[in-house]
Amino acid sequence: MRIALAQFNPVVGDIAGNTARIQELALAAREQGADLLLTPELALTGYPPEDLLLRPAFYQAVRQGLDTLLEIDGITLVIGHPVQFGEERFNAATVFRDGHQLGQYHKMRLPNESVFDEVRYFTPGVAPLVFECAGKQVGLLICEDIWSSEPAAEVAEAGAEILLVLNASPFHRNKLAVRQQQVQWRCEETGLPVVYLNAVGGQDELVFDGASFACNAEGETVAQLPAFAEALTVIDFPSVTPQTAVMTTQPSELASVYQALVLAVRDYIRKNGFPGVLLGLSGGIDSALTLAIAVDALGADAVHAVMMPSRYTAEISLVDSRDMVQRLAVKYDEIDIWPMYEDFQQALHPLIGHLPLDTTEENLQSRIRGTLLMALSNKTGKLVLTTGNKSEMTTGYATLYGDMAGGFAVLKDVAKTLVYALSEWRNQQDEVIPRRIIERPPSAELRPDQCDQDSLPDYAVLDAILEAYVEQNRSVQEIIAMGYAAEAVEKVTRLLKINEYKRRQAPVGPRITHRAFGRDWRYPITQRFR
Repeated sequence: MRIALAQFNPVVGDIAGNTARIQELALAAREQGADLLLTPELALTGYPPEDLLLRPAFYQAVRQGLDTLLEIDGITLVIGHPVQFGEERFNAATVFRDGHQLGQYHKMRLPNESVFDEVRYFTPGVAPLVFECAGKQVGLLICEDIWSSEPAAEVAEAGAEILLVLNASPFHRNKLAVRQQQVQWRCEETGLPVVYLNAVGGQDELVFDGASFACNAEGETVAQLPAFAEALTVIDFPSVTPQTAVMTTQPSELASVYQALVLAVRDYIRKNGFPGVLLGLSGGIDSALTLAIAVDALGADAVHAVMMPSRYTAEISLVDSRDMVQRLAVKYDEIDIWPMYEDFQQALHPLIGHLPLDTTEENLQSRIRGTLLMALSNKTGKLVLTTGNKSEMTTGYATLYGDMAGGFAVLKDVAKTLVYALSEWRNQQDEVIPRRIIERPPSAELRPDQCDQDSLPDYAVLDAILEAYVEQNRSVQEIIAMGYAAEAVEKVTRLLKINEYKRRQAPVGPRITHRAFGRDWRYPITQRFR
């Protein structure tokens, strides 16, 4: 028996396009002698379709796609798709062969935490599915089913000799190791080999990393597909034991995060039809890393960097920005914002001129820059990439309608310390970020001699508190007990709470931790819990 793994990049809602892609993969797999083609979870619609699942016309399009795939002969197809029966909807996988339906499986375990809310849409399945293919008894599971013992045990008891798992498992740091551990446990419990197929691609905040794999009955990995790339791979089962197939080396942790960000930008721009991107280049490390990611994702021709200096912009910021755009060969312009700032000041003077200077004047500079970028976006159709990081989003060290103005927040889930690490990693591949940008103290350059650490704790401390509180759900008291100063912990957590209203208005951005602001983080804006 030969099983083909179709690790591909579906587009949510493009049922006709996804159908055509599955057709191509099925024909290619058949030419390679495959007996069966396995597709990812909800491959026909893309994942997650969210409230598209509530529209009756959506299921009509799904049916049309399935009818088209029924015409393919000479190979068994396992197609992930939603299905509706009356008032109930199921996350399903249907098995076809030569125009006949051999069975349909409904996902049993519906995740309803983190970024998942499948209980909103689907009814859980109640029965395993085992079908015959090339003389073998094959069982199916879908994604979350493999994370608990019972569904795998049920399909084994139903007579399966090989277990196939369809997945749309989103990426976060070190996710592959977590998946492999779960599969190894199921192999050991059931004595079955497991083929684990994952989707690949960016979908709004989520990134699917692929990295599909297969394990023998002992839980040993015998096939490993690439991460962050499409692949069609055939695995041979001369008996119920799979032969060792392609073993692709997986990227390091830093490399995987960087590749996830690149894929997220590429797919968000291309799937939504934008001709390119704009971003404000400041001479700082956040905008520098964002620029590098954008170029790696889209190519230099699709990227336009704009430097908007004020009286407080250091000369080295201009020098370093010019240096970097030359290294990357992107379109670059400079717009002096100071005359506009003075015009705003003059207009506001009768109302606020008698009050002392504060962050109002600093934020005004940022908002002028945001307005300029959005005007260029309106005129060119290019999307503005914002450059703020997770540390800034935590503490509110960002300006609504200023540096938060844009369509995609590339570093939204990337803490400042990780920004530095990713910049160093990128420069090891090819030094595109000038060394001084990495080494100089970070500054918003909105007032004389400004430094981030004037207003915030040291980033190493801030990010450690952020990780403990946001990603690990530790209390203030627990974090203080870990050795962090009470004053710093209280300040960071207070800033986190009072800036929820900002984060609610921020653009979407790719998720690379298991607790990102957005789908993962749903805190009330108005609340008094301490």
